[in-house]
Amino acid sequence: MRRMAAPVAGLLLNAAAGVAAWVLLVLLAGCAALVPVRGLGVRPLARVRSWTHGLAAFQLARADRALGHEPAAPESAHAQEPRENAHARETAWLALQAVTGPGGVVLIVGVLSAEAVIWHLPTARPSIQLTVALSLAVVAIGAVAVAAVPLLHRTQARLAELLLRPGDTDRVRQLTESRAAAVSAQAAELRRIERDLHDGAQARLVSVRMTLGLARRASDPAQVRELVGEAWESAGQALIDLRDLVNGIHPPVLADRGLAGAVEAAALHVPLTVDVDVDLPARLEAPVESAVYFAAAEALTNAAKHSRAQRAWVRLRHSEGVLRLVVGDDGRGGADPRGTGIDGIGRRLSVFDGTLDVRSPAGGPTEFIVEIPCALSSQKISPS
Repeated sequence: MRRMAAPVAGLLLNAAAGVAAWVLLVLLAGCAALVPVRGLGVRPLARVRSWTHGLAAFQLARADRALGHEPAAPESAHAQEPRENAHARETAWLALQAVTGPGGVVLIVGVLSAEAVIWHLPTARPSIQLTVALSLAVVAIGAVAVAAVPLLHRTQARLAELLLRPGDTDRVRQLTESRAAAVSAQAAELRRIERDLHDGAQARLVSVRMTLGLARRASDPAQVRELVGEAWESAGQALIDLRDLVNGIHPPVLADRGLAGAVEAAALHVPLTVDVDVDLPARLEAPVESAVYFAAAEALTNAAKHSRAQRAWVRLRHSEGVLRLVVGDDGRGGADPRGTGIDGIGRRLSVFDGTLDVRSPAGGPTEFIVEIPCALSSQKISPS
């Protein structure tokens, strides 16, 4: 009896999920229809998609338990694929669940109803043979119904797993694309460093050498002092260029104060009122901290330059193996997800199987949502 309790409860939950799937499908269609109307459906559509994602994550966790698999982190099924791919998978699952969820209960109820009909079937001439035949038919139908419950439960779990979790082929393709993006981003970064060194610090150091050479050959003390002063100024500017270059590679504030302190420092450098809410119980791996810091800094810079915003906000959390960063502003919206800066953020995050979701309807607000599957590495460093 106890062994049947879980499949029966699972079948009933699948039916409830099927009813919820109908509701979500109607809401998705309605919001999608409103999107062309001045973007009215953009924010409701994002909310309905988040509800769909929650229901899908719940169903996937139940499927893992039903199939005896190791439970995965709630976000791990989609954290490693583009957001639109995840939305497509979840929408396809909704359509299937809307049919198969209630369908399982309807099928079992139909079988049991047939059993009841046979049991109460009137007979013109009762006989022992007819009674035995009808009894055997009722028992056989009951056995089919009992066997069908766990079979339907596992079938629905398998369908949810196939639709909601990316397959190996998708995963290989995603890894190939992310690694190619990583190589491209690294090559571009090396070219930038080489260019900055050549046009900045190297040029100034050459100028210092030439000025000091003139000073060596000069006989007028006043001219010597003037040339040495020029060399001193050029050397100071070269140091500034080198410091800026180092900050562009890995800001020292990350090593000194951690990601929380670095994000707070970045917020102070933009001409906006920025509300920073960071809650990290421990440090992350240094490469992940660097990627998230540059993503936050780029998003804040975009808000200050292009959005005409008065206020911005940063939310940073680590939960269930996923780091989630949200940078938003109250500006005019309309941010282009294909822009150079945003595309650079996406390439940098793809190295860590991270995703970037840009929500920027016309009229605002704009939100950059970053998710990276990662683990905490060491104790928290409080910003000072």
